[in-house]
Amino acid sequence: MSALAAGAAERGLLGAGRLLGQPRILVGGGILLLVALAALLATWIAPHDPLEQDLLHMLSPPMWADGGEAAFPLGTDSLGRCVLSRAIYGARVALIVGIMSALGAMLIGSTLALLGGYFGGRIDRAIGYVVDLWMSFPPVVLSLILLVGVGTGVDKVILAVVLVDWTRFCRVVRADVLVTRRRDYVLAARLIGFSHLRTLLTEVLPAVTPLIITLFSIEMGVAIIVEATLSFIGLSVPPDVTTWGQMLADARGDIQSALWVMLVPVCAIIVTVLGCNLLGDGLRVALDPRLRQRGE
Repeated sequence: MSALAAGAAERGLLGAGRLLGQPRILVGGGILLLVALAALLATWIAPHDPLEQDLLHMLSPPMWADGGEAAFPLGTDSLGRCVLSRAIYGARVALIVGIMSALGAMLIGSTLALLGGYFGGRIDRAIGYVVDLWMSFPPVVLSLILLVGVGTGVDKVILAVVLVDWTRFCRVVRADVLVTRRRDYVLAARLIGFSHLRTLLTEVLPAVTPLIITLFSIEMGVAIIVEATLSFIGLSVPPDVTTWGQMLADARGDIQSALWVMLVPVCAIIVTVLGCNLLGDGLRVALDPRLRQRGE
């Protein structure tokens, strides 16, 4: 038993070493960690209430510019609301939508991909027809139709993103499952009496997990962009909920005179999505032995 425990500990250390040895994981994970901490600690680190209006300080510049004040480190918008506070609180909606949408799309798409790619035949064709039909609708138009039908709210946005983007997981993961099911170890598992369910869970799923993790991270970034787009046009959340897209919409009329009001949410979106993409790429390289053998 001690030998088994030592072997498991050694494998754990090797796995941790591979993860920490990937610069993309460190950079991407660090970015997302900072965004997550900002979202969790928003109540304590935000200098002001994001909805508090101060009409005496409308469009105040950042504190390092002429006329700026330390009370508003990144300036204020046209209603005197603190830009930094709104950006911090906006991270909450971005992360909730990103994580929950990616999780829902992953569960639906990957499950159908595993079933279709492994069993093939009529099951695969039926799932393929559904995917092709679903993808024939433009994603943005489909999201708008769904939100107009069910109303606004964070949960509605999550539902819309899941219903639109599950096909991304299904098509990509299915292609990997088709290759994996022909591997010798999968065929050997069936020959020694493994059931279909056990083969799927113990042989096929671990092989495609690195790809699923990569798609999950990328989907988080896509969901954040979709939420920002929907809130920009007023179809995401109620007006009393701060989002980065809402900040962009409010800053449209002041882009010439107060560029910082728009730059802050734009930078927040870009940096967060970059963190998602870097983390996903790094995790796949670290977890996929085929990529490690090629030295990527």
